[in-house]
Amino acid sequence: MKKTVAALFIFALASTAYAAPKPAFKGQNYSGVYDCKGSNDKVGEYEVTISLKINRVSSYAKYGAYTYEMTTVNGATYIGQGIADGNMLALSFPLKSGLNIDHSIGIAKIVKNKQGRWSFRKHYYEEDSSGGNYGSEYCVLNINKALEGTVKEPAKDQGAKKSQTKEQSKSQPAKEPSKKDAASKP
Repeated sequence: MKKTVAALFIFALASTAYAAPKPAFKGQNYSGVYDCKGSNDKVGEYEVTISLKINRVSSYAKYGAYTYEMTTVNGATYIGQGIADGNMLALSFPLKSGLNIDHSIGIAKIVKNKQGRWSFRKHYYEEDSSGGNYGSEYCVLNINKALEGTVKEPAKDQGAKKSQTKEQSKSQPAKEPSKKDAASKP
């Protein structure tokens, strides 16, 4: 009897320790740099840049986990996180002002605009000591800006290869002529 109870205990312990692997991420990857125009009652109209970068380790099935980074025109940067469920995106990040830390939360629906680029309208709420602030931003994927730490696809035409070669040669020091080259000059 004791052996049976011990075996059942070990089996129960082993089965609770086993976690089924998460299904692979099959959702849309919305990573990229977005140019945004926004408005709220405290600031009025403004422009910001938002970067979304997928976290492949935490993304699974249709759920995409993202690092969210917003940069203002005066260089202030706010870093937070987001999660996408299909084309719905929820966002959160802290707003630091001196010793105070308030939070901003937002929700957005991602769609392709008429030009075929990912875009979203984010509605958000920011808490503060005077009751909070609501606002919205309209953001469009900027296809000319690569996320930091990622490599843009190389251009397929020969002109891009030539300019890349020029850029590479600018960064490399000029070679000194060899003795053989110097001797062959008149």
